[in-house]
Amino acid sequence: MSKSEHVLNELLVDIFNDILQIEQEALKSGALSDISVTEIHTIDAIGLYTARNMSEVAADLRITLGTLTTAINKLIKKGYVERERLEEDRRVVKIKLTKKGKLAYRVHLKFHKDMIKETIDGLSEVEEEVLITSLEKLNRFFKEKYNLKK
Repeated sequence: MSKSEHVLNELLVDIFNDILQIEQEALKSGALSDISVTEIHTIDAIGLYTARNMSEVAADLRITLGTLTTAINKLIKKGYVERERLEEDRRVVKIKLTKKGKLAYRVHLKFHKDMIKETIDGLSEVEEEVLITSLEKLNRFFKEKYNLKK
């Protein structure tokens, strides 16, 4: 492995691990101390405005319906999510965020906005394009190599 490859590998691994750790610490120290990073990503997948069916959210998170059901049950107990059955077809269950869930969503969104702002702060337009192109290439590699969906 060349020096550049070694540096890039360490940077990517460190960044990935740091983001997870920082997110967890931010959650634990804030008003949302009762949820995990996994749970906040579930909240993020549900979205802010419209109720969604469980299979859509499970597909977005790349998890089974059973795994999502367990996660949703915990989030309902904690007051972040609620279920609703459609009147016209009681078999269809939709999930949506409560007021508390929407707050969690917005806090998480701000974390990501701040991270992106800091990442591109001080970069020229050309440097931003190089960064975006490089990350798109890496993203494409992972999706193709490991058969990941968008």
